[in-house]
Amino acid sequence: MGASEPTLLYKRARFVTRLPVDRLYSPSHFWIAELAAGLWRVGFTRFATRMLGEIVEHEFQVETGAPVASGQIIGWIEGFKAISDIYCIAEGKFAGGNPVLAEKIELLGKEPYDAGWLYAIEGKPDSRCTDVHGYIGLLDATIDKLLEKQEYSEDA
Repeated sequence: MGASEPTLLYKRARFVTRLPVDRLYSPSHFWIAELAAGLWRVGFTRFATRMLGEIVEHEFQVETGAPVASGQIIGWIEGFKAISDIYCIAEGKFAGGNPVLAEKIELLGKEPYDAGWLYAIEGKPDSRCTDVHGYIGLLDATIDKLLEKQEYSEDA
């Protein structure tokens, strides 16, 4: 995320982030940005990396060039707080993982919208991906649910 890239400041409860406005966002908290015609870069949102905690390892289970479908599990990621599947949020061909992460996996948490991108796809994004304003609505609902659960468990 370059210094000149437009972003929106998002704050809810104790979560604060800047969201790039030129990306699409998935309901599963990934972002997708077009690099060139039909070539897309995908990464975790700041919210996703916060839920995972410090990220320690990841692996892709598909080969570069393999056909992929939206919703398909293409790998896994392990953080101190959780282990999660990595989902594909586009239709097309897997164009490879970010090679820098093999040596600097901490970039996923430190620069999730920039050097910490996760994988690339040749194809088109899932139709459920939304612009930054749609994602803000999703974040609001997600954080409100987490806060409700927290209040419920404190009352129990």
